[in-house]
This record gives sequence, C-alpha cells and structure tokens, in this order.
Amino acid sequence: MIVRTPTKRLVLLAGIAALLGVAGGGAAWVLVHLIELLTTVALFHELTTEGRSLAELDPGLPLFAAAATGALLISALAKWAPVIRGHGIPEAMEAILTKQSRIAPRTAIAKPISAAIAIGTGAPFGAEGPIIVTGGAIGSLLGQVIPVTPSERKILLAAGAAAGMSATFGAPLAAVVLAIELLLFEFSVRAFIPLVVATSIAGGMHSALFDDGPLFRVPVHDYAGLDVLPAFVLLGLACGVLAIVISRGLFLVEDLYRRLPVGEFWHPAIGAIGFATVGLFVPRVLGVGYDAIGDVLDARLAVGTVAALAAGKLVAWWLALGSGTSGGTLAPILLISASFGTVVGSALNEVLPGPDVALGGYAVVAMAATFGAATQATFTAIVFVFELTRDYEVILPLMLATVIADLVYSAVNEDSLMTEKLRRRGLRIGRHYGIDPFTHARVVDIMTVDVETLPEGATVGTARARFADGGHGAYPIVDGDRGIVGIIARGDILRDDSPDEHRLLDHAARQVVTVRASDPTQTALRVMIDEHVEHVPVVDDSNRLVGICTRTDLLKVRRRQLDLERVQAGATRLRRNGRRPTEPAEQEITP
Repeated sequence: MIVRTPTKRLVLLAGIAALLGVAGGGAAWVLVHLIELLTTVALFHELTTEGRSLAELDPGLPLFAAAATGALLISALAKWAPVIRGHGIPEAMEAILTKQSRIAPRTAIAKPISAAIAIGTGAPFGAEGPIIVTGGAIGSLLGQVIPVTPSERKILLAAGAAAGMSATFGAPLAAVVLAIELLLFEFSVRAFIPLVVATSIAGGMHSALFDDGPLFRVPVHDYAGLDVLPAFVLLGLACGVLAIVISRGLFLVEDLYRRLPVGEFWHPAIGAIGFATVGLFVPRVLGVGYDAIGDVLDARLAVGTVAALAAGKLVAWWLALGSGTSGGTLAPILLISASFGTVVGSALNEVLPGPDVALGGYAVVAMAATFGAATQATFTAIVFVFELTRDYEVILPLMLATVIADLVYSAVNEDSLMTEKLRRRGLRIGRHYGIDPFTHARVVDIMTVDVETLPEGATVGTARARFADGGHGAYPIVDGDRGIVGIIARGDILRDDSPDEHRLLDHAARQVVTVRASDPTQTALRVMIDEHVEHVPVVDDSNRLVGICTRTDLLKVRRRQLDLERVQAGATRLRRNGRRPTEPAEQEITP
C-alpha cells in the first residue's frame, strides 16, 4: 500500500538523492582507480594507477600467489563484514525485504575494498555489483541518520545504488530501470523522482571524471531491417539457453563448494587457484575485461579465439564467484555473451540466406539478451546495452532477441542469478508491478449494506444475548435516525462483568472511527491497521449508518483482482448475449 507523499517529503528525498549522486560519483572514481592500482601492483609489479590491459600479462606462478593472497584477505575481511561475499545485489534485496533497508555502515567500506582486492589480484569480475552495494549502503546510512520512514529509506538505498551504477558506466537510464526492477519493488512518483535526481547527477559526475563517450564503440553497420530479424530470433533462443547454462552452472558450483570438507574461509582461496589456472591458458579472462569486450565487439579477434575466451571466462567466473568471494556479475556476463554471440553469429551468417550481419551486431544483441534473461531484468538489459554503445540501429533486434531469451529462460528456471540465493533463505521475489487495487476500489463497492445494529437504549444483557447467538464480532449502536452513537465488540462484553440491566452505551466505545462510502478501500484498510479494529462503520454526509466494512469485506478487493486473471468465454459469451462476435457492445459495466 503506497500513500501519497507530501511535496515537502519529495523535496527532501530529492535533496538527499542529489547528495547521493555526488557520493556515487566519488565512490565510482575511488573504486575504479583502486582496482587499477591494485592490478598494476599485484599482477604487473608496478606502482601506478595507469590501467594496464591483461592482454599484456605474462601469467606464471606469481599469478597464483597474488590470487590466493587476495582471496585470503577477502576471507579475513568477510569476518568483519560477511555481506561482502558474492556479487552483492541479493544482499541489497534482502536488506530491503527483511531489514527495513538497513545496511551496516561497514559495508560501504568493506565492499569496494574487497572487490578491488579481488579484481586487482586477477579475479574475473566487474565493478558494477560492488559499486551498486556501496552506493546502496551510503543511501541506507543516510536514511538511518536522517529521520525517514522505512519506505523512504528503501528509496534512498535504491537511489544510492543507481547513482553508483550511473557514475561507473555513464548509463543513468539503465540505472533507474535496474533500481526499479531489482531493488524497489514499486514504481511510484516518490521513488522515481529521487532516482532520476541521483542518476542524473551521478551521470554528470561520470562525464566529469571519466571519458564522456560510450563505454563500448561498435563499428558502423546496418542491421535494423526485417530481412535480418529471423537471425536475431535464433540468436535470442540461443542466448536463452546460454543464460540457463550460466545460472545453473553457477548454482551447481556453489553447491559443490558447500559440500567441500573445508571451512568457508578457505573457499575463496580454492576459487582463486581455479581461476588462476584458467588464466594461465587464457590470460584475458582475468580482471574486468572491458578491453576484451571492446575487441570482441569490434571483431578484432578470430572466431576460435573468441570461443576460447567465452569458455575460459565462464569457467573462471563460476569458480571465483561460486567460492563466495567478492565480485560482480555484469561485466563477466557481457564478455561471455558477446563472445558467444560472435560465434553463433558467424555460424548463422554461414547457414542463413540473405545479407550477412556484422559480427559486432550479434555480439551487442547477445549481451543484452543473455544478461536480461539470466538476471530476469529484461528492460534493464535492453536500456543498459543501448546506453553502453549508444547505437540506436541495434535497438530493434536487441529488443526482440532479449524478450525471446527471457521466454526461454523463464520456461525452465524459476530463479534468476539475483534471486536463487534469496529463495534458499526462504524469500521469493515476484516480477509483477501494478496498481494497488485498494487505491481505486471504493468502500461502497465492498461494504456490507444490511448492517445488524443495536438500539441506543439497549442493555448489556441484550448485547450478551446477541453475541451468544453467534453472528458478528461487533455491532454499531444507533439512534432513531441511524446516527452512530457507539459500537460494541465481542471482546468488550466478554471482559465486562456488569449486570445485564446496565445501559449498554455506558460500556461501549463512544469515539467511533468511520469512513465514507466514497472513500477508497485503502482508507478503510488504514483505519483498521492504525486503530486496531476489525469493523469500520460506513456513514453518509449526515453521519448516518449506511454500511459496515470488515476484514472479510476487504478480501473482496483481492478476489476481484484474482477474477481479472481468469480466462473468460470470449466470443461464446457475446453470442449468448444475442450479438455476433463482430458486433460491439453498447455499454457494459462490470461491477
């Protein structure tokens, strides 16, 4: 139930969101440069923040030492802040659902440090998960210091997370959509305004602190026509299968780690040895891999090399993330899926008639389709990849392939990468957003009209006899004009040992909370919750009783909502009403 937020509160939330936008930009800058520093120190043995491509890395035994050392540091840090384990978004979702959006302040420090250590020592992760958790932790912390409601704190957490993502990738629209799809569990004005403020400012911080252009540049192409869409339909099907493999493989690896006869503390070190081994053969699977993604999109690598890169990155990422170390999901999935799209696209160009599609086009579309399906954040994936490339020509095949991949994934998997861990903890996350039915249904639509009442002059004995006969749990007491003068509940009579001849009105509640027939049912629900009552009389403008609303009546609202999901007879019903299927109804009003 979402209540209307006063303008003053919206201004307050927007002001805090502006601060979060600045903080998100600063946090992103610190994290990116900390990763670059640790990478050059741990892997290249140089002291500089100038980024080095891992394509230049000559892997050897020092790689194993760096990876294992980083993993043990993260395990030690997890003793202080256990929430740093994993990619972080499920933990943010859990904080929103079970902890009133409260995240410990130490998370804002421990998560970026642990992620920088992991990536800097070669772990095949991206920075998006850690920065989302860091920004969310900052938003939650402000929401714990400033007097706000838990719902407003949730918005600040989501705004901080979105600001971090916007500042890191320069993708403010995708950051807003991601917050709505994965964190907020609502779409409302009170949430949307702070989100836009935070991401706009954070996007400006990205332009000021980083490169102003798109993160990935795609070669010039033309593949927006209908003649090439069948190829992208097939690509969408393949990406749906890839998303299933990615998620189920990760779940399997996590389960295997849980069965190991060693403590959880040592799991990240085992994972580090695993991904370092893969890195010996395919060095470019290590680290964030943005430069590798750029090479794949630009078709600068042979198809065989791209296939090896996809397989190596997938195995290394499974071994690392499944171990419970600190890292992200987005960048690895983008590299895996872009490489996969290139391989599949090359095969499609060979077997399908018509014009060949640029391999970079297949790669871009595969990124969105696979990421959207695996995370069940389809709209986020579409907008995100579009913003990363700023390539409008790709939008049609990208949208089509992404929803097809989502259908394939949803047909097989109940859980996404973001929700599987939560389901194991007893939390089930839905994907549906809609209008609260209690806001548009009126009290007159559900109230009980034939109200049993007691007269103003009734005695305690009369009421006891009425309750002894069963019936209702409370009765309004009315005067001769049906004006309400009190209400008596079953519990009031059971606790009262007054003689039967006493006047009932002296023992009844005289301050009666009521609602109007024209009020939304949300008002009646709010009254019941706030006043701890189960029966709310309904009155007209003259305070005369016209009905009563109970908890059972409120269930009618949900029943009507469920009725809207039932399959109706369709054309058969029209013929039964005396019209042919093509004839329009004059006017039908469904109560």
